[in-house]
Amino acid sequence: MIDILVYLFENYSDFSSHPKPNALARKLSAVGFEKGDISEAIVWLAGLKSARVAEFSTDHRSLRIYLDEEQQKLGTDCLSFIFFLEAAGVITPALRELVVERGLMLEDDPVPLAKFKIIVLMVLWSREQDLEPLIVEELLYDADPELLH
Repeated sequence: MIDILVYLFENYSDFSSHPKPNALARKLSAVGFEKGDISEAIVWLAGLKSARVAEFSTDHRSLRIYLDEEQQKLGTDCLSFIFFLEAAGVITPALRELVVERGLMLEDDPVPLAKFKIIVLMVLWSREQDLEPLIVEELLYDADPELLH
């Protein structure tokens, strides 16, 4: 699934420009992706598209406490990366929650940081956030290719 998400990011100018699910499935199949991965990616994308992000104000001194299940699934690397992105102003607390929710959907336990970075990229892309080239490089091109498969 992660390979499909990367393919979509690299081949479509914005999140809403990719074809509707049936046409997208045919296109991805023609490119060589497996049916199971295509189905998983389409369901994941539909969930991302329909996800509601409720903006809420937080005090800069507030702290997000992660559930034991979240800590185990995301691991120290992903949670540290979330903290880094928030501190750098790349994600808001509301986007953080969407990133966490989408990351928890991955089958990996714990989620490898390389895959998690792709999830962050897709969340930012889906919300039409300004993606600075250095952020894209950190999220997409610095990922270890072995972890993406």
